[in-house]
This record gives sequence, structure tokens and C-alpha cells, in this order.
Amino acid sequence: MAHIDTGEDKKSRNVELNIIPFIDLMSCLTAFLLVTAVWVNMAQLPVAPAGKARDVPPCMSDDCDKPKLSVLVDADQIWIGISRVNEFESIPKVNGQYDWQKLEERLKAQKASAFFMDEKNIEIAAQSSQASPVTYQNLVATMDIAVKVGFGDVGLTDPQGLSARPTL
Repeated sequence: MAHIDTGEDKKSRNVELNIIPFIDLMSCLTAFLLVTAVWVNMAQLPVAPAGKARDVPPCMSDDCDKPKLSVLVDADQIWIGISRVNEFESIPKVNGQYDWQKLEERLKAQKASAFFMDEKNIEIAAQSSQASPVTYQNLVATMDIAVKVGFGDVGLTDPQGLSARPTL
């Protein structure tokens, strides 16, 4: 019980604080926190930094033993490149939209090839500028497709850090 003294010696007042609404609020907030914490962990896309430094050539002689698959999202098209053979494939936009179905088909074909059958790593970069922007949603869609076809280790890098860099 709380006791409030008026300062005069006439009467003192006793006030009981009702803490039940506070307990109800805290129990609701705790439940909400637990549910959202689990949801946040389930909805994340694991991304690790990948690629090389900007000043390093795309493929050094000791680094070319295993080919690496690189995807570059440009404002006008998507490039898929293989580092060791220096082979590039372009997927242009169709009616102003990226051709996600063609990207998925090409990544599935690369995953089925002998180079990348057992490989889970892929490098993805976006060539974006103020004049020709690439939205974050398009970069995330590219990463989602890479994970969907079986490349579970998605690495995000800048365009100059790709192992296979197309000349634009």
C-alpha cells in the first residue's frame, strides 16, 4: 500500500495502486517480442561478402583453379559470367522489366553443369548509378532466384570485385 501524507497533521490518505493493467500490458509485450524475434530469424536471407578487391585483376593464376559464377545486375540487363573461362551471357530486359524466368533458367543450367554441380557459392553485384539506377528490390530478387536454384551461399560484392567482370 502506498501512503500519501498531506503535510498537515489532520488526515493521511491511503492509496492502493492497481498494477494488474501494467502486468497485462507487459505480458502482451513479452508475447509480441517472442513472436517477432522468431519471425525475424526465419525471414532473413544470409548474405556474405564475396569477390575480390577492386584493384586486383579478375582472375589471378593461382586463383583460377575453381571457376566462380558471377551475376551482375545492370540497369538494362543481367550478366552471368564464369571466371575461369571468361564467358559471359546477357539477359536483356523485356518490355522494360528484367526477365526473371530466363535468369532462373540460365542459373539452373549453370547449376546442372559440371562446373557448379557441387558448388553453392555465387557472387552477385549491381551496377547502379544515378543516371541508370538498379533498385534494391531487383538485387534482392536476383539473390532469391540464386538461392531458389541451389546456390545457398550468396555473396554480395561491388561490380569491380566480381571474379568474372563483363566489359560494359
